[in-house]
Amino acid sequence: MRKRTRRQLQGWGALGVLVAGVWVAGNWTVVWPVLVTVLAAAVVGGAGWGLWRAHRSAVDGDQEWRAQEEAKARELSMAEVDSLSWQDFEKYVAGLCRRDGCRDVVVSGKSGDLGADVVGYLADGRKLVVQVKKYAPERSVSSQDMQKFVGTARLEHGADVALFVTTCRTFTKAALGLAVRQDIVALHRDLLGSWVKGAHLETLIPLNGSGGGTRRPPV
Repeated sequence: MRKRTRRQLQGWGALGVLVAGVWVAGNWTVVWPVLVTVLAAAVVGGAGWGLWRAHRSAVDGDQEWRAQEEAKARELSMAEVDSLSWQDFEKYVAGLCRRDGCRDVVVSGKSGDLGADVVGYLADGRKLVVQVKKYAPERSVSSQDMQKFVGTARLEHGADVALFVTTCRTFTKAALGLAVRQDIVALHRDLLGSWVKGAHLETLIPLNGSGGGTRRPPV
């Protein structure tokens, strides 16, 4: 039964093709412009799709190249930072704050500062408290580090903007989650590299953790 059904379908299909061929032959003057139009549209469409794919590939390649060059530039800008002692790194961060319009910037420069390595005021009057950690690039900022800063930045120092700056590449997932929940700006190595290269502090504050001091009005 299956073979018979298959043969019947094949027969009907062949008959349909024959009928269609006879109809096309009898109406060729009408059919051929349509066929030419469809073929031309297919050729144009295929060429357009190929050009679009080539364009997208070029754009993606260019974006990847630019990202790689940007990363290299950030690393070059961090070479000076990597050579600093932790005391000089705190002074360097304070200098970046002054460069971006912060006033009354003070560097603690000692242990026991309860997380306030650099303190100052943004141009709009918000109090800025910065925790600075000079870690090796491959290290991560731990949740314990972040917890200590969370416990002192606002309660002890009255920060409107709490900024955690480090030379390592990452914060642990727990540390970053805590930073976001507690409005701490977490500046890892890549963002610090952008800051060193000239990005303004005000543009970096919203990027990683909120930390914008929205809970209290400016002093």
